[in-house]
Amino acid sequence: MAATEVRNETKRPGNVVERNLALLEKVMGYLLAEPHVIASLPDNFEMIILPSDDPELRLYNLELLDRYERENRPVVLVRLKSGTVLEVGPVRPDLYIPVVA
Repeated sequence: MAATEVRNETKRPGNVVERNLALLEKVMGYLLAEPHVIASLPDNFEMIILPSDDPELRLYNLELLDRYERENRPVVLVRLKSGTVLEVGPVRPDLYIPVVA
């Protein structure tokens, strides 16, 4: 009997595009305000945003990482709170940047 891979895929969350775009807007605002951070990012990378206060979207975004081929590009993980209230001051997300050995 051949082994088969069992995969439980998370149901696509409602408003996933709008929710991810709102997160991306926060990350881009931060990166534009902090150009030294942009300079530290690898070339031709993929970004996965993991909202710390939205487990449904966080899991869905992580599964997207597994579902699509990355073509040997480095992956940058960004973890931040999505929040519904507009925060005063720059958002300071946690960026996990791969280190080339």
